Amino acid sequence: MAGVAVAGIVVAAAAVYLTGGSGPEPADADTVAAGYAPAPSGQSDQPSAVPSGSASTPPSASAKASAAAGAVEQAAVNGWIPVGSAWKAQADAYQALAIDPVPAGVGNLPEFRADCQYSHSLADDPIVFPGLAGASHMHSFVGNKAVNAGTGSADLTKFTATTCKPVQDHSAYWVPTLYENGTNKPVETTGFRVYYRSLRSNSTGQMPMPNGLRMIAGDAKKQQPTPRGATGQFYCAFYGPGDLDGVARSTNGNWPICGAPATLHFMLQFPDCWDGKHLDSPNHKDHVAFGSGNGCPASHPVRIPAITFDIQYGAKGTQEGYYLSSDKEGKSASSMHGDAFVMWDVATMNKRTKNCVLQRRTCDNNGYQK
Repeated sequence: MAGVAVAGIVVAAAAVYLTGGSGPEPADADTVAAGYAPAPSGQSDQPSAVPSGSASTPPSASAKASAAAGAVEQAAVNGWIPVGSAWKAQADAYQALAIDPVPAGVGNLPEFRADCQYSHSLADDPIVFPGLAGASHMHSFVGNKAVNAGTGSADLTKFTATTCKPVQDHSAYWVPTLYENGTNKPVETTGFRVYYRSLRSNSTGQMPMPNGLRMIAGDAKKQQPTPRGATGQFYCAFYGPGDLDGVARSTNGNWPICGAPATLHFMLQFPDCWDGKHLDSPNHKDHVAFGSGNGCPASHPVRIPAITFDIQYGAKGTQEGYYLSSDKEGKSASSMHGDAFVMWDVATMNKRTKNCVLQRRTCDNNGYQK
């Protein structure tokens, strides 16, 4: 595998192909164009109210055009965003697509990737707090350079400048900002690799990722210690062998201190099954699910590439340790989480999924990797 090898990735079996679903009846186009959805319950950083179709924040012209045409998605209803007609067109094109000839020497890890760099920081979250600038804890964004609280699917298709390679990936990815304890200085990512891969021993029923899909992995509300050996902690590595547990720990025991040449990393895994009907759900998780050895669950029968964040930080660790913007206690890494707002050039997504994940061949930013 290109990048850091980390144990514990689940391998599961076959899934089923689903082209869509009826979903709830859409609301008016302006509501979805503005990006509003009812507030998910139990969200740790949720404000007291989130407007739904509020006239005080008018939708962008590009979002109106997209919603009116049904090009990306339908309107949100009670926090659920039904998938639009574009998904069926993408699925049909994918099924008709021929697999490219495989050059000699290509690896057999079923994955493709985007390598991204840090773009900007904002206290915004267009998935959890759409249209509400400054309502979130601080996030570090990579990928699409134009992302802010008001970003919707149509904006990602219109404003496509990105820090990712390949440039056909117009998606936005973000995580809570990491800070040094004591100095309160932000520590930004120096590498942000986004894998799209299979977690299983076969690729039966593999489908591409639908544009406009929004997902959150991890739990911003979790406030638990992350001592040596705990799950969901930062580790020491580089793109090669590394001292995963570090040579020492911070004073509070929650952060590794890395030996040369390793630096801090974090690995975050997203689900690989989708309900085929919704691009988002009230808690931004219920429309996707993890598969198992028995395949995808009946409630989420569409097998999609599993996004994995492999995040590198330009820091080696300190005695004082760090804290995340989502960590109210300022001590551990347990609240680490990530957001993915998927938007690719459709032909590129289809080709990479078919060549690399379905065909079970290793690809990098440009396709087949030797």
